[in-house]
Amino acid sequence: MKRALPLLALIAAFSGTAPAEDLSQPLPPKSMNWSFEGPLGSYDRATLQRGFQVYKEVCSACHSLNLVAFHDLAAPGGPGFTEAEAKAIAAGYKIPAEPNEKGEIFDAGGNRLTRPGVLADHFPPPFPNEQAARANNSGALPPDLSLIIKARTGGPDYVYSILTGFGHKPPHGFTVISGKYYNPYFAGRNISMPPPLNMGSVSFSDGTPATVSNEAKAAVTFLSWASEPQLEARHRIGLQVLAFLVFLAGLLFLSYRKVWHGEH
Repeated sequence: MKRALPLLALIAAFSGTAPAEDLSQPLPPKSMNWSFEGPLGSYDRATLQRGFQVYKEVCSACHSLNLVAFHDLAAPGGPGFTEAEAKAIAAGYKIPAEPNEKGEIFDAGGNRLTRPGVLADHFPPPFPNEQAARANNSGALPPDLSLIIKARTGGPDYVYSILTGFGHKPPHGFTVISGKYYNPYFAGRNISMPPPLNMGSVSFSDGTPATVSNEAKAAVTFLSWASEPQLEARHRIGLQVLAFLVFLAGLLFLSYRKVWHGEH
C-alpha cells in the first residue's frame, strides 16, 4: 500500500508548483566516497598527515582533541609518523607542568608553568576551562573533536558538509541571527562557528592543492581515525574470522559427506 502524500505535496502536485523548502531543517549531508568505509576500508596515510596538519594549524585554535595522545601518531594503524617525528610534534606543545620544588604551579607573572610535551601526553586543549572557551567564542562551546565523527548522525559526510557548507546565500525569508553564520547543513542553519577553511588555509608539504574541499577531506579523514584508530585492525580481524568460518564450514561439509556417505 502506498504511503499517503503530505498535504503540501498534494497541493503542489495539483497546483503545478514545488513545495516550499522547510528552512528550519538542514539539507541532507553530501554523499562522499571515503577510503576507510566498507569492510575493506583503510586510511590513506598521506591524507591522514594532511588532516593532522589542518587540525594543528586551523582546528586546534578552538577545538580540543582530548582522547588522542602524541604516541598514537606513531602507533600501528595511525597517520604513519615515525617515533622521532611524533616526539618532535609533542615537544612543540606546551603542557601544564607539575609543581616545582617550591610547590608552585604559577610563575611570578601569574602564568601557568609549562613543559614541552612528551609521547605519553594527550593533545592539550586550547582553553583552560569551559568558561574561557565560551568567552573566546561569543558564548558558544566548541566541541571536542576526538569522537565527533561518531557523535554526529551522518558521520564523515556530515562533518565534511559542515566544513564546506559556508558561503551559501541564505534563502529569501531566512534570518541569519546576529553573531551566527549561515550553513544549510547545520540544524537550524544558524551556526556559531565562523568558516574555518579557506583556499590556502594551509600549505600542504606534498604539493596537494589547498582547496577547501581537499582541506575538508583531509580533516575529516584525520578525525575519522581519531574516532576509530583501530579500524584497520578490526577489519583485518573480521576478514580473518570470516576466512576461518568459511574454512570450518568446508571441513564440516566434507566430514558430513564422509560420515554419511552411502547412508541415504
